[in-house]
Amino acid sequence: MDEADGGGSSPRVDREDRIARLRLMRTPTVGPVTYAQLLARFGTPAAALEAVPDLARRGGGKPPTVPPRGSIEREVEAVEKVGARYLFLGLPGYPAMLATIPTAPPALIVRGRRALLDRPVVGMVGARNASASAGRFARGMAAELGERGVTIASGLARGIDTAAHQGSMEAGTVAVIAGGIDVAYPPENAELQERIANEGLLIAEQPPGIEPRARHFPYRNRIIAGLSQAVLVVEAAPKSGSLITARYGGEYGREVLAVPGSPLDPRAQGCNLLIREGATLVQTVDDVMEALRPIDPRMLGEPGGGGYGVPRPAADAGDADRRAVTELLGPVPTPIDEIIRQSALPPAIVQTVLLELELAGRLERHAGGQVSLA
Repeated sequence: MDEADGGGSSPRVDREDRIARLRLMRTPTVGPVTYAQLLARFGTPAAALEAVPDLARRGGGKPPTVPPRGSIEREVEAVEKVGARYLFLGLPGYPAMLATIPTAPPALIVRGRRALLDRPVVGMVGARNASASAGRFARGMAAELGERGVTIASGLARGIDTAAHQGSMEAGTVAVIAGGIDVAYPPENAELQERIANEGLLIAEQPPGIEPRARHFPYRNRIIAGLSQAVLVVEAAPKSGSLITARYGGEYGREVLAVPGSPLDPRAQGCNLLIREGATLVQTVDDVMEALRPIDPRMLGEPGGGGYGVPRPAADAGDADRRAVTELLGPVPTPIDEIIRQSALPPAIVQTVLLELELAGRLERHAGGQVSLA
């Protein structure tokens, strides 16, 4: 936890900074967007923590309960006990591609070879109940991409995910899991998960000990898409988690690739639908390599910069501004751009009001930059 960040700070200062970051990100009502905005506005996690109660009151709610230092230190001990470490948003080591998405996790917990993320990454996902032919295709494709210097990232689920990890194990594979770094899921992949932690890279967003819940899987999917230059769907039903990952990839400006399948197989309908909607049809490894364009450095932004795709909140919003924004919100998710347009307020003022409402527990954020009243 106390590795140097290249800034010349003492180990104690580094540790205090990281403890403050963890306390802030584990505070109820502080989501990834709010976390990034708080750091952009107040400069340090300690200053942001001090500001949270007042901002929540301005939003019309009770201040959230900030986790005590002791609970965070116990989390840190649990992470270190299993041989894992943190990568913090805005500090060296955090994946540059992932830092560009609006909902970038404030911190990742990782075990294994961090350098695998410095190579081109392709997210490979697909059906849990995959056909034998699709599983064989995924293993072969993952192995060939690995031979060409590409890192495969997937979610360690049954079916296509497992095949993708198996095929790319020798070259280096990245598994993003939905629960804690010390929780094996699904149970039959416990041995594979441990092997990936030792030979590849294992990534978790949740604290140690957290069993995966349904709501955690979309969070995991957005990390896979965020890490990747391209998302490849091998086999998927029309309403599957794999298509959620592909949708995230499209929202983040990643290439979306799909393997076509028989129209008679329900497990191929999702891929065929993606191709009909504009995804690149993939039959060979050359199709994937052709889609991997060189990364424009401008895409990666400035590490530690303000907001990671979200406008910096202004220093203050007035009561009239709060009323104008709140009156435009309701239970139905609404694009933030539409709230800005209808309120005729500067984007930074709108973001400030949304920040206050979220800290007060009155706002929910949704995919695609949408918000609603809680």
